[in-house]
Amino acid sequence: MAGEDDDGDAVSSTPGGFRLRWDVFLSFRGEDTRTTITKSLYEALKSRGVRVFLDDDGLDRGDDIAPSLLEAIDDSAAAIVVLSRRYADSRWCLEELAKICESSRRCLILPVFYQVDPSDVRRQRGPFSEHFSAHELQYGNAVVSRWRSAMAKVGGKAGYVCNSSSKEAEVVQGLGTRCIQGIVLDFESSIRRVWDPSGERVSWDNFRKSPSFCSAITYLKERHKAYLQNKAKKKREVVICSKPLGAMVNLRLLQINFVNLEGKFKFLPAGLKWLQWKGCPRKFLPSDFSPRQLAVLDLSKSKLVSLWSGRNKVPEQLMFLILHECSYLTAIPDLSGNRALEKIVLELCVNLNKLHDSVGNLNTLVHLNLRGCSNLIELPSDVSGLRKLENLILTGCSKLKKLPSNMDSMVSLKELLLDETVIESLPESIFKLTKLEKLSLNRCKFLKGLPELIGKLCSLKEISLNDSALEKLPDSFGSLANLERLSLLWCNSLTTIPDSIGHLNSLVEFLTYGSPIKELPASIGSLSNLRELSVGRSEFMRVLPDSVGGLNSLVVLQIDETLITNLPHEIGALKTLEKLEMRKCGYLRSLPQSIGSMRGLTAIVITDATITELPESVGMLENLTVLRLNGCKQLRKLPESIGQLMSLHRLQIANTAVTELPESFGMLSSLMVLKMRKKHQNREHTEEINFILPSSFSNLSSLYDLDAYACNISGKIVDDFERLSSLETLNLSRNSFCSLPASLTGLSVLKKLLLSHCKKLKTLPPLPSSLDEVNIANCTSLESISDISNLHNLVELNLTSCDKVVDIPGLECLNSLVRLYASGCNACSSVVKKRLAKSYLRKIRNLSMPGSKIPDWFSQGVITFSERKNCVLKSVIIGVVVSLNQQIPDEMREELPAIVDIQAKILVVDFPTFTSALNLQGVPNTNEDQFHLCRYPTGHHLVSQLKEGYKIHVTRRDPPLMTGVELKKWGIRFVYEGDDEYEGDEESLNESQQSLSEKLAKFFDSFEEGD
Repeated sequence: MAGEDDDGDAVSSTPGGFRLRWDVFLSFRGEDTRTTITKSLYEALKSRGVRVFLDDDGLDRGDDIAPSLLEAIDDSAAAIVVLSRRYADSRWCLEELAKICESSRRCLILPVFYQVDPSDVRRQRGPFSEHFSAHELQYGNAVVSRWRSAMAKVGGKAGYVCNSSSKEAEVVQGLGTRCIQGIVLDFESSIRRVWDPSGERVSWDNFRKSPSFCSAITYLKERHKAYLQNKAKKKREVVICSKPLGAMVNLRLLQINFVNLEGKFKFLPAGLKWLQWKGCPRKFLPSDFSPRQLAVLDLSKSKLVSLWSGRNKVPEQLMFLILHECSYLTAIPDLSGNRALEKIVLELCVNLNKLHDSVGNLNTLVHLNLRGCSNLIELPSDVSGLRKLENLILTGCSKLKKLPSNMDSMVSLKELLLDETVIESLPESIFKLTKLEKLSLNRCKFLKGLPELIGKLCSLKEISLNDSALEKLPDSFGSLANLERLSLLWCNSLTTIPDSIGHLNSLVEFLTYGSPIKELPASIGSLSNLRELSVGRSEFMRVLPDSVGGLNSLVVLQIDETLITNLPHEIGALKTLEKLEMRKCGYLRSLPQSIGSMRGLTAIVITDATITELPESVGMLENLTVLRLNGCKQLRKLPESIGQLMSLHRLQIANTAVTELPESFGMLSSLMVLKMRKKHQNREHTEEINFILPSSFSNLSSLYDLDAYACNISGKIVDDFERLSSLETLNLSRNSFCSLPASLTGLSVLKKLLLSHCKKLKTLPPLPSSLDEVNIANCTSLESISDISNLHNLVELNLTSCDKVVDIPGLECLNSLVRLYASGCNACSSVVKKRLAKSYLRKIRNLSMPGSKIPDWFSQGVITFSERKNCVLKSVIIGVVVSLNQQIPDEMREELPAIVDIQAKILVVDFPTFTSALNLQGVPNTNEDQFHLCRYPTGHHLVSQLKEGYKIHVTRRDPPLMTGVELKKWGIRFVYEGDDEYEGDEESLNESQQSLSEKLAKFFDSFEEGD
């Protein structure tokens, strides 16, 4: 085990009468661990009866995280996160991890540190450092800080370290056992919510929308069924009798979450110190509940309406009262009989509208949490007794209009959180809170100003007013001598910053992004300890003051979306600056020569600016690792000195006017990522400028990702590409070259080769065996493909609309192929179909090719699912015949990556509860019929959500996203255990005895030209 689990994550439960759908959500980086520890973990957990959600496709995609995955995370009891070296390289993985950490139920998180150091995960060092730096440049600090927080949280948890194959077996065994013994049993007895909508709810919705005799009868039937199910659930309720507990005289801690405790409460042991009874089903605590020595009482997520009814009922020695998410609680009782309370948690008690006046007199109280008490109107008027209170959390108390006038009595207060309240002002006496360190007023939409004497808060270290109605800062602000963080993001009414800001000598972080600040005061240059300055999204800011050169501790300077045309020459004095970010600065015309003096720079991000060139001095930035200039459409060349950037790892010049790289480019020995794609244009109407690669280009031996999409590389590519020995991804799509070098086979670690829309390419040479994806879609001049039988790792092959290709030699040897897209490939379709053996079809997930037939043993129309006794549903196969009519112009077909309008739906009482668009990659340049086959495995919702009586329907999206798509035929086949597992020769078997894949092979073999 590694790390420290210091945040007390516990298995929490949600009120209701049901279980979660998944026991474990498995998060992993596919290309790192799919075939190693992740596969072993999945199989081990499944063998123990653990319900595991595993998304085998999603982690390789680059789009936003799918809603289905978010639902799966929320509907999982625990999450196993396999943290590998390239986990943080994927935005998808990081977004998934953040969602896991932010899950409202706070599910149990079990990290696996696979060949990485837990401390590197916790601090984002080692292999994670570069990935996070790259993400910050692309997505900004606000987004990435959320991902960093999630990594830090998970890296700090107790987990499993796996750095060898023997250790891997121990991890798999340990996690399997822990999930069975620690999670599943707890969740079986817990009270959960249902993922699927009930038949009663669906039928009621249908009845309301279209009342009829039939819909009324359906609703009454479903209502009766729900009544019977509810009775059955009550019979299964876990009940504990209190009497046996009385004999346990030494019992000090009792945890009875989500059970019903029956009997007299006087039997509870007199010495009981800690009682945790989450999900208590009672509305009131019984009159005989009086454990005198109780110190901790946790009744979170219970159905309590109130606690004790009398003054003497509160245990005198109670120190911690936890009532988190008691959504029925309307008030708390008189607590004046207590002399020890230190912590009260009433978070998300949404019906609580007031606190008893006795709370204001709890002179031992240190922590009071009322976060999310959305109906709380006021606090006790007298809080003079709260002299030891250190934390007052009122975030999300959306009806709270004012604070008590005698708050100055809270002389120990260190943290005051008032986010999302409707307060209009702070009490004038707040200046007496001399120990206050953090004041948060985010999203206070009615707060326009701060008290003039706020500058007397001598201990204040952090103040945040993001997205508030603040109009100005008082001049006394400059007296906050210990202030370290000032955040004024998105304050739409704030236009000026007072000169006194320059007196904040301790200020480390100053953020005003999104606020319409007209200018920064010259005094800002006096902030000698400032490390991060963020301004921007202001239509008024035109200049930076020259005094900015005095910020001699500055590390990050962010100036996004302003009207600034030039940076002051004095900026060169920022020797400690590491990141300079100027996104969407459309008026920026040039950079000063003094930029070369900023030797600490590691990243420059300038996007959508009007700069035409970089100063030669940029070559002096010896520590620069990232240079991003995307969207600078007038940038025509890079300086010759760029070859001196020996530390440069990532260069992004996408959508610029650069058409030639300097000869010194090959000296960039550390360059790993080069993105220089252009926006595709119809070259018939534009002047063609060929992109020129320097002869030294093949010296880039560290380059692993090259994106030259639509760069108009023409003619013949030089034959020394094999020297790019680290290349993993090569995107040369939409270029004009006619041939590829034979030396491609020397790229021994190349995984992705993307050549779509290379319309002059005639032959595909031998390819390296390391490839897992090849895309040659719409290479309309392509006539021949070399033997690909060596591509044993190939998972996806896309040759949509390669209508001149007559054969794909070696196709039958691709043992790993899962997706084959060959729509519009009429010349080779008959040959391809005859090469589809059953061993290949058993693994196929997506298959597209010309054709107009559906297997006659597929079920047509809406199909109802029926469970088979002792026979598990393994997959669902859907076949469709689709054509495109003349409404889709050729230029639109060129731009579309897929047909997205064909959907499969699960119906409950004829109401769709889940919809998934079929993965129909490739838009053919023909109107002829195309056959598509989609197989959905066990983990997909189209399989896992099916229950007895549910139906599957295939239809066209209404309204469609693409006009001209016709769904001509469709059929569905359920694949049960035993239907597709026979490995032997099936020639002598009749059709009813053959495996499903054998029948599919014979179906394709029987295709005729034009079928």
